[in-house]
Amino acid sequence: MSQLDNCPECGQIYIKNAFRDVCENCYKQEENHYKNVYKYIRQKQNRTATMDQVVEGTGVSEALIVKFIRKGRIQLAQFPHLGYPCDRCGTLIREDKLCGACKKDIHSQLTSIEREEERKRELEKQGKTYHSINNRIK
Repeated sequence: MSQLDNCPECGQIYIKNAFRDVCENCYKQEENHYKNVYKYIRQKQNRTATMDQVVEGTGVSEALIVKFIRKGRIQLAQFPHLGYPCDRCGTLIREDKLCGACKKDIHSQLTSIEREEERKRELEKQGKTYHSINNRIK
């Protein structure tokens, strides 16, 4: 469903939809930037360029190049030195949203929380137990 929104780039009012997240003018600019980036990285000598080299060689912002990668417009399989930052720690990655270390850390945290909740359920299941102390001296 379409709705009115302000363009995050220029502030102009536009009709937001599932395909575009900027106004028509900014979309055209993005398309021109995409063509420049793609033309640059398709050149044989630039296929192994890093993100900084692509930014410097094209004048396109890193954020916009990352947007192209995340939307699947630039396939990283063909460009071994390109990547984008992990959403959690900023490490350069080539797939998903999190790096392996962050995934492992989150998984271990979730596992420990699940264990703690299971331990609490077991204690509740056992109920309260009272112990008596035998004070008789033999």
